Amino acid sequence: MEKVKITQIKSVIGRSERQKRTMKALGLKKIRQSIEVEVTPSILGMLKVVTHLIAIEKV
Repeated sequence: MEKVKITQIKSVIGRSERQKRTMKALGLKKIRQSIEVEVTPSILGMLKVVTHLIAIEKV
């Protein structure tokens, strides 16, 4: 499967509870923290919710 690198670029302070929970579910806690995940439909849905808070790169 394809993998992507997700980096948090903005804070979740002042964001909706749904966006905060999505970031936590992805495993992102701090600005500039990065994770690598396999692309699945559920991950794509989560990325769509918080697109403005993250940077996405293909690996």
